[in-house]
Amino acid sequence: MKRQPEPKIAPTPKIAPTKEAAPGPALLPKLAIELGPLLVFFAGNAAAGIYVGTAAFMVATLVSLGAAWLLYHKLPVMPLLSGAIVLVFGGLTLYLRDDTFIKLKPTIVYSMFALLLAGGLLLRKPVLELLFGSVFNLTEQGWRKLTLRWALFFVAMAVLNELVWRHVSTNVWVSFKAFGFLPLTFLFALAQVPLMQRHGEPEAGGSGDPEKEKQA
Repeated sequence: MKRQPEPKIAPTPKIAPTKEAAPGPALLPKLAIELGPLLVFFAGNAAAGIYVGTAAFMVATLVSLGAAWLLYHKLPVMPLLSGAIVLVFGGLTLYLRDDTFIKLKPTIVYSMFALLLAGGLLLRKPVLELLFGSVFNLTEQGWRKLTLRWALFFVAMAVLNELVWRHVSTNVWVSFKAFGFLPLTFLFALAQVPLMQRHGEPEAGGSGDPEKEKQA
């Protein structure tokens, strides 16, 4: 009996392991751009008072915006808006020698963010979806809920800033601005993770479980 030739099995191609980009080096420039001006403001105020701190804050803001443009070739809307208000209210603070203007800056910024988000909801165009739709994949209901929560959070932060600067010393307010607002924002962002998980759009070819869409 003639022996049949064994079928040839094509060798399995070797797939080179993909190297995940290390988050550390990419994260450091972003942290420096976002936190640098606040730390400069705190250091300037501690060293030479609110007016020197305000001037340093303005310079550091310009530097951070320039660095963001050089690194990413774009300026996000919210940091750009916040930077513009820093320059306007910081300039008024220095020109009129009245630190009330720089203390009002967070109230104005948070109020504008809240109005922007609320306006998008009224127009049925959630601003967060326009800004982060390429990063997070949420259902329409998820974007609405997330936008509403952030709008209310910004209102609360505006009220909190008013309460703090009107009832404590300038040095305490500067410290709270540098080391209080950011942790609160970070903790609030973490608290939104369950909502984003509940309202995440199913991947293409996924199960598409409808029960997940019904959960609040």
